[in-house]
Amino acid sequence: MGKRSVIPFGPQHPVLPEPIHIDLVVEDERVIEAIPSIGFIHRGLEGLVDKRDFNQMTYVVERTCGICSFQHGMGYCEAVEHIFGVDIPDRAKFLRTIWAEIGRMHSHLLWLGLLADGFGFENLFYQCWRVREKVLDLQEMTSGGRLIFSVNKVGGVMKDIPADMLKIILTTMDEVEEELKEMKKTFFNDYSVQSRLKGVGVLTKEQINRLGAVGPFARASGVVSDMRTLGYAAYPMLDFEPIISEDGDCYARCYVRMQELFQSIDLIRQAVAKIPAEGDLAVAIKGNPDGEYFMRVEQPRGEAFYYVKANGKPNLQRMRVRTPTFANVPGLCEMLKNTELADVGLLVLTIDPCISCTER
Repeated sequence: MGKRSVIPFGPQHPVLPEPIHIDLVVEDERVIEAIPSIGFIHRGLEGLVDKRDFNQMTYVVERTCGICSFQHGMGYCEAVEHIFGVDIPDRAKFLRTIWAEIGRMHSHLLWLGLLADGFGFENLFYQCWRVREKVLDLQEMTSGGRLIFSVNKVGGVMKDIPADMLKIILTTMDEVEEELKEMKKTFFNDYSVQSRLKGVGVLTKEQINRLGAVGPFARASGVVSDMRTLGYAAYPMLDFEPIISEDGDCYARCYVRMQELFQSIDLIRQAVAKIPAEGDLAVAIKGNPDGEYFMRVEQPRGEAFYYVKANGKPNLQRMRVRTPTFANVPGLCEMLKNTELADVGLLVLTIDPCISCTER
């Protein structure tokens, strides 16, 4: 047995632009144990239910995370809408779905770029983020914001996407798809990429299930779990299957997210083809919510829970969010065991962590 020591990873690290803090117990150059420290940037967003009414909380929830902003707002609004017992118009359901998939694309492209940067492929990093700019332009064109959309409201959406913008979305999807096909060749076939990702950080399906991991992190180990199949927004009217891999390594996590980009393009095309030509954007909400509901949505990083409890007053009694990163931290700590110290930054990246989401 070599000499053991404890090395702090984070909260600032040159590879990872996230304030995650992990104490690594190492023996020579091998990690023996990983101990996470949660709460470094706690912001107290859930406590704002005392100061903001249930409508205003939509804007607070959207700021839980900039990358997953839209889906945070959608998950919260769907929870409150279930308490009211209202069904939003079909056009609003399709608009939410289109925005959700555009948001998934920008998140996955951001992650792919960071992954490329993590293993030292700078040109690939720039290419991923160059393509991502086209997706951000769509977000800005349709909602007015490049990251924070602020188009969700309890009862539906506040903005429409007119027919001319829908055509631009389809044209952009064609352009992005062609560029993704070229990037896919590099991510999947380049020797230097494979040497850094294949066989690194392997977690089995049994380990993932035992540790409760979610999202692409779980699907890369063969777990068929995608909350979109539960049937919120317009997803029941679209055709798709969860994308999985059986390998459970860093390469598989890259594969799942890359394939989900093509899946999002397909879902956006389906939604544009099926969206009603006319229709209301929202239903009228009268009074205050009274009851509780538990909503689950599939964010880009995985399954997110929204618990809302109301007692007939403008201010909610409780609002609780459980984000995908929180669910994936146990799997990350298991994955770090018996790995090389040099691989830690890359392995942390492969769960696509969002500590701002986790520490509300």
